[in-house]
Amino acid sequence: MKKLVSLIIFLIFTLSTPCYSEDNKDTTPSLKQDEKKEVIFSGNEDFKLLPDTNESFIGKIEKHINLFSEKLREKFALWLSRSTKYMEKMKEILIEKGLPEDLVYLPLIESGFNVNARSRAKAVGPWQFIESTAKRYGLVVDWWRDERKDPIKSTIAAANYLKDLYQMFGDWSLALAAYNAGEGRIYKAMNRVGENDYWMLLNTKYLPKETKNYVPKYIAAITIAKQPENFGFGNIKEHESLSYEEVVIPSPTDLDVIARCAGVDVNAIKELNPELKRWSTPMNVKEYIIRIPEGRKDTFLLNFEKIPAEKRFSHDTYITKKGDTVYKIAKKTGYSITVLYEMNGAELFKNLQPGTKIMIPPHEKFTPLKEDKFYEKKIAKKKIISKNKKTSQHSKTKRVKKNKKA
Repeated sequence: MKKLVSLIIFLIFTLSTPCYSEDNKDTTPSLKQDEKKEVIFSGNEDFKLLPDTNESFIGKIEKHINLFSEKLREKFALWLSRSTKYMEKMKEILIEKGLPEDLVYLPLIESGFNVNARSRAKAVGPWQFIESTAKRYGLVVDWWRDERKDPIKSTIAAANYLKDLYQMFGDWSLALAAYNAGEGRIYKAMNRVGENDYWMLLNTKYLPKETKNYVPKYIAAITIAKQPENFGFGNIKEHESLSYEEVVIPSPTDLDVIARCAGVDVNAIKELNPELKRWSTPMNVKEYIIRIPEGRKDTFLLNFEKIPAEKRFSHDTYITKKGDTVYKIAKKTGYSITVLYEMNGAELFKNLQPGTKIMIPPHEKFTPLKEDKFYEKKIAKKKIISKNKKTSQHSKTKRVKKNKKA
C-alpha cells in the first residue's frame, strides 16, 4: 500500500512539473535549485540589487518570475515587445547621465513601456511620474501637453530623479524603493528600524506592501528580459527603435498640417509626440520643437514655408454680444472656462465689449479628454485657495489699520 501511495505522489509531481523544449516554447521552464542563484539577476559592483542570495530573498523574486511567465504571460510578452521601440534611446540617456544602463528595464514594472499609462494614483507615462515630482524635474504638465508621456523627456527626468535618490541613500535597492514610495517614507522606515538595508526592511511593518514587492518584482522583470528564451519568451515581436528628426516651428500649428508638410500620416506625428494632448502644438509658447519621421525634414521645411501663418492653426470663433461674460460664453459654446482661458488668456474676459472675437477649439478636431475634468477641478481649487488667501490677507490688513487707529 505504501509503495502504491509513493508511486501516485511521484506521478502527480512528475506530471505537474512544467517542461521546456524547443518544440514547446509556450511552457515556462523549470529551473533547478542550483541554477537559480546563477540565473537571477543580482546586479554588479556599480548596480548592486541583491546583497545576499539567501533562500528567503530568492523566493520573493521567484514568486514574481512565476507571475510574469505564467499568469501575466501575454501581458509581459507585450511589455517586452513594446520595450524594443524605446530601450535604445532610453539607455543612451541613462549612460549619458552616468547611471547603470540596466535601469532601462524599470518601465517594465512601472508601465509596461506604455507612454499613455495612467495609474489610479494619477501617475502618468512610461516612468509613472505624479505631477508634483514631474514638475520638480522640469516636465511640463498643463492643458496643452503632458511631458510625462514623452519617452525622451520623461527618461531625462527619471534619470535625474534616480540619480538624486542614489545620492540620498547610497544604495540602489533603497533608491528604487524610494522611487516607488517616496524618499520621505523610506527615510522614516529606516529611522524607525535602525536599518539602512532594503532587504532587512521587508520584515517590518513600515513599508507598504507594494514597496516590499517592488525591488523583487524589478529583479524578476530584468531577469526575464535579459534571457527571455530561458523563460519561454522566445518569439518576442521586435519594433523598430525610435528614430526621428526635430524641427522648430512657430506655434501654434495643427498636427495634421505638420503631417501634411512632412508627407506622413497624422498618426505618425502623434506617435512621435505623445505629450501633445490637443489638435495643435501649444498656444502658450512662442515656438515648439516637434519630432517628425527620420528623413522628412527637408520635405517638411520646403512645404511648411509655403503655408501662410494664418492657415497653420485652426480654430472656431465666437463673437461676443452685449452682456456676455466668460460664464455665459462657456454655456453658449459648450466649452469650459478653462478652455476659453487657455485659448484666449484671462485678460481678454475682464472688460468684454460686444463684437470681441473669442477663439474656441475647432469642433471637428477637438476631443475632450477624460483627464480634463480632473484638470479643471484642480484649477478651480487653486482659484478658491487663492481667493481665500486674498480675502484673509485683506481682513488682516483691515484689522491692522483698525488697531492702529485705535
